[in-house]
Amino acid sequence: MMRRFRRSTAAAAVVTALITGATTLSMSTASAAPAGKAAAPAEKVGALAYYCGYHGAVTPPTISQGSTGNAVREAQCLLRFWGFSVGSSGIDGVFGSATRAAVVDFQRTCRITADGVVGPVTWNRLRNGC
Repeated sequence: MMRRFRRSTAAAAVVTALITGATTLSMSTASAAPAGKAAAPAEKVGALAYYCGYHGAVTPPTISQGSTGNAVREAQCLLRFWGFSVGSSGIDGVFGSATRAAVVDFQRTCRITADGVVGPVTWNRLRNGC
């Protein structure tokens, strides 16, 4: 019961931190933007979860190969932060084969279903670590 309380309290703190834009620690190792665009460094928000600044939802939408947009950029930034290559294009917002391979490797490392799809469980691990 206490664990559930802590988890819900932590989730509420992450939501509050994301909404208010609170940042406690800048992590520049995840910076990697496509040519001509500013990189968003991974930041530890509210000392609870990592966030790159591309997509503000606590749990962004489920994405997979063929997806594009800011949720993909967020996943690519977090994958780079954890040391997984998303291909030579870097953080480009296109979920291609290199990003899928990075997601599968990350999922295997975290011992979760390695299907190459970034859903709620994978987002949680990307934001909070394995």
